Amino acid sequence: MNAQGEREVREGPSVAVSREIAAEAAVWIARLHGPDRSPGMVQECLAWQARSAAHRLAFERCTEVWEAVPGVRLADAYASAGAHESASGLGGIFDGSKRSRLLLASLLAVLLTASGVAVHLWRGTEVHETRVGEQQVVMLDDGTRMYLNTATRVRVKMDSDQRSLNVEGGEALFEVAKDAHRPFVVQVAGSEVVAVGTAFSVRHGAGGLARDDGLTVTLIEGEVTVRPATTLWADGVAPDKQVSMHAGERMRLLKAPGPSSGATILNVDMPRIDQLVAWRRNEVVFDDVSLPDAVADMNRYSKTHIALVGAPLMTLRVSGQYRAGDSAGFARAVASLHGLAVREHEGRLELAIPQ
Repeated sequence: MNAQGEREVREGPSVAVSREIAAEAAVWIARLHGPDRSPGMVQECLAWQARSAAHRLAFERCTEVWEAVPGVRLADAYASAGAHESASGLGGIFDGSKRSRLLLASLLAVLLTASGVAVHLWRGTEVHETRVGEQQVVMLDDGTRMYLNTATRVRVKMDSDQRSLNVEGGEALFEVAKDAHRPFVVQVAGSEVVAVGTAFSVRHGAGGLARDDGLTVTLIEGEVTVRPATTLWADGVAPDKQVSMHAGERMRLLKAPGPSSGATILNVDMPRIDQLVAWRRNEVVFDDVSLPDAVADMNRYSKTHIALVGAPLMTLRVSGQYRAGDSAGFARAVASLHGLAVREHEGRLELAIPQ
């Protein structure tokens, strides 16, 4: 939404999902909700989703259908289809043969035609997004006000039972309209934030302290709960169990070190909220922050990135208030503070120790 309050809605993501990929996603849903689910199967499914954005989108859409259609038992549907196929594993189902494709298409038909809501689930999602350096305010149908920060993408789906949002990346702040009969559920990075009427923000893929794979939830007022998402997320982060947050708290979730670890590091503190939401004033505020983290934050707002040259710069710290997107102004201020040199190189600004 622009300054005059106009609303921009896009009819779903532009990612193209082929019938074959959709059918494969349907099979994965069936297997994961069947009696043979195992940690190995989960890892295989996450690897399948990681192949492309189309794979991930197909899995999300099929999951939405499964959750919304009462009485659908995909395990039974898969068992029925699998009765005509070799029991040797998923490789046989995905072997590309004509018979396999027909079985997958049949399963997908069971999934998507079990209820008249299927078409709505695939096409009834509003998508709101901002580019680098942009911000947007959106008034949702229920009266909730949603603020989108730079490079953010959110999918919104409202129905009679639940208000569902999916933050695919970036940072968003929600002033949630109260509705005791419809929880407000935000899925982001493998976690779900559940509220009724409150104000909170989520930040994913933000760099800095949260790293590219981290998640930060900040509660401004009211109460929310943060829990693991009910669906699989490739490279997701989530608390081990449901956590209740209170006003003024910030929760940060990071992936634990190690390529195969799915655990997260949970840290809860009470920072200055006005600094965390300064981006709504088109400002970025730092209070004794490491220079690498400050640079990562500033780089979110501009296509002209700042780079640090030299190990000694990694230990420097920064405080101050800066204009979001003003990479040059920030670089000059830091250079003046720490006696550094600023130079332009290959379309970026480099901070370095003077020669």
